[in-house]
Amino acid sequence: MKAFEYASARSLKQAVSLLREKAGKAQVLAGGTDLIPQMKERIAEPERLVDLQGVPGLNRIDSDGGELRLGALVSLAEIAEHPEIASSWRALSQGAGAAASPQIRNAGTLGGNLCQRPRCWYYRSEDFLCRKKGGDTCFALEGENKYHAIFGGDECRIVHPSDTAPALVAFGSTAAIQSPSGERRLPLAEFFAMPSADVTRENVLKDDEILSAIQVPKPLAGTRSAYLKIREKASFDFALVSCAAVLTFAGPTCERARIVLGGVAPVPWRCREAEEILAGRALDPARLARCAEAALAGAAPLSKNRYKVALAKAAVRRVLAGLREA
Repeated sequence: MKAFEYASARSLKQAVSLLREKAGKAQVLAGGTDLIPQMKERIAEPERLVDLQGVPGLNRIDSDGGELRLGALVSLAEIAEHPEIASSWRALSQGAGAAASPQIRNAGTLGGNLCQRPRCWYYRSEDFLCRKKGGDTCFALEGENKYHAIFGGDECRIVHPSDTAPALVAFGSTAAIQSPSGERRLPLAEFFAMPSADVTRENVLKDDEILSAIQVPKPLAGTRSAYLKIREKASFDFALVSCAAVLTFAGPTCERARIVLGGVAPVPWRCREAEEILAGRALDPARLARCAEAALAGAAPLSKNRYKVALAKAAVRRVLAGLREA
């Protein structure tokens, strides 16, 4: 591990200032469950770590007025075990509870889960100078691509590894970002960035900005949600495919639907055409099958991950069928 300077921030303003002083050579330290391993492997070599644990309020869960506000340092375990989140934002509770192992959920934070770097083995290996690390080749296109994206173009075929992101995007959440000029907000779906925007980044954060909180709207009456993660190893693993769905019902009719896939693209992948098939309709088996087909329309699998298409279709059908019967 390369030597680095450690700084403990006492406010968001100070944290942003400490980042700005190092002009792209500083990184934020939250739970550290992803950053520290990267530093050990020399994938990340910051000159300064800015620890956020001393910043007041970043570890709070607030639900005044029915909306949910989650500080960036709230742990995944706290989200998974929070009774109000489990009741009103069930897909988020399920996503947080499906992440990694109990030990990592206790240490890992929401902000870290949303901002974690990809798990592509070419990116994680010091032996490959891939596009994400400044090279000119995505080795997954012709190489070992079993776990890579089936949507998203050929600049870089990573998949976004977060288990909380699909549910939060499906709920229409908002990201709060602290910058030198103050706080700015944007829809969480716009926080994540495709490789075509900047292949070296997975989100829109600038070097002197910090994701400070996530605001989740109050669900409409009749809303049901669920998250399904399909993985190779049940004890702890990243998703081969995941699916978050948030549906609003009036009797047997689905009035509104949001469906977001994980494990299939460099960003949480919203299935708008599939959502339109459900809106204003009852969820009979034929409609669920049509919805699943629409969700995977346009998929472009690589040589070794074609299985993800069928797997994702099955995940969509299973989640929707479960919500229909809930």
